[in-house]
Amino acid sequence: MINRLLINRLACLKISDYKSILITLIVVWSLCLNVRGQDPEFSQFYANPVYLNPAFTGTSALPRVVVNYRNQWPRQGNTFTTYNLTFDKFINSTTGGIGFKMMYDRQLNGVINSVSASFIYSEHFYVSDRIFFSMALETGFLYKQFNVNGLIFPGMIDQGTGEINGSYPLPVENGEKLVPDFSFGTVGQYDDYYFGFALHHLTEPDQSIVSSDHSGKLPLKFTVHAGAKSHQYDYGLFSKEFTVSPNVVYQQQGAFKQFNLGLYVSQKSLTLGLWYRNNISYRPNSMTAMVGYQNDRFQLGYSFDFSISNVAAYSYGSHEISMIFYLGQYHRRLYNTNIVIPQM
Repeated sequence: MINRLLINRLACLKISDYKSILITLIVVWSLCLNVRGQDPEFSQFYANPVYLNPAFTGTSALPRVVVNYRNQWPRQGNTFTTYNLTFDKFINSTTGGIGFKMMYDRQLNGVINSVSASFIYSEHFYVSDRIFFSMALETGFLYKQFNVNGLIFPGMIDQGTGEINGSYPLPVENGEKLVPDFSFGTVGQYDDYYFGFALHHLTEPDQSIVSSDHSGKLPLKFTVHAGAKSHQYDYGLFSKEFTVSPNVVYQQQGAFKQFNLGLYVSQKSLTLGLWYRNNISYRPNSMTAMVGYQNDRFQLGYSFDFSISNVAAYSYGSHEISMIFYLGQYHRRLYNTNIVIPQM
């Protein structure tokens, strides 16, 4: 999030003199070593529901496989690319669901790579025909790798000729880190209204590779989300019925605070969406336009983020693709545990 913004601003500079090279490399290096980063983010919140909140595990009518791909700021190459794979299902012999999530995130064209994997168990609670909620615990690991060999430091540049040679001693233990990670979430539904909150990285795992450094913890991420699905409308302007779904998502991680306001319009197999994203702390605001197709067994979504702030000159937007596959057969449940959420 914000560290990605700072790093990419530096990476996009048109460096024209020796001083700029030194300043850029020093700051990029400090950001890479002292990892005060945030999680990768997806614009299609509900096309990646278990990533948004682990309590969505097992809340679909059928077992589902979710695949997500995001290319952030492609104008600068594959600066930030993220891949996500999720599987979840309701367990008929219990009152809960299980899930598995794996994500690969590549930053700065491979300077920083991270892999995370986790298992989720959710417990579903039936209150009445109108009220249902779920709670989940997620446990897994986070593996981070730093390819520091390709970085250039001032001590490697010949003062007279400007040629790069030699090596630079790095104050690091090694170029990788493996840490455990835990998260918690809950979601609920009352009639056509749905809501929830999640806490990711409960133990704030330490990602730093600098010897004796204790400031590289991954901050706790707090997410609150809510939305509604309207009844069907049929106006003269439209030949067929459609539904409208307003939504809001607030996320905070460390000093980063983000407010998202979105609206979906769906008509049978077609969904259109529009989100406004306000980064409260640092102000690189953006809009996200979405389009999706869905049927009983498959869902495909595409979205494009375009900045409405000064960062647009560096970013050239972000592309995101999602696919959801619904598997197996419908089974009769003791009670309804499906949460009606948007397609993307």
